[in-house]
Amino acid sequence: MSIESIQALSRQEMAQVDALIRARLSSDVLLINQISEHIIAGGGKRLRPALVLLSAGCFNYQGRAHHELAAVVEFIHTATLLHDDVVDESELRRGRKTANA
Repeated sequence: MSIESIQALSRQEMAQVDALIRARLSSDVLLINQISEHIIAGGGKRLRPALVLLSAGCFNYQGRAHHELAAVVEFIHTATLLHDDVVDESELRRGRKTANA
């Protein structure tokens, strides 16, 4: 099974998680919105939140809390990457300018 086929299983719910992330990161401060969008647009495989969503599906979870949890997992992961970029004074991550840059 390819990573693309695994991602396809949670694509619709992942869009809901992305919308939740955007809503939670919304700010009156333009720079915060720009950094937030830069981070979200960076994409990546998003395996961590996908695992949360897929696990919820495996157990037939019917609520909406799994979207919140998936967003929290992605926030924590993104925060560690951002922290790493700042501490290392990194200019690039996977060929893209970092939020730090």
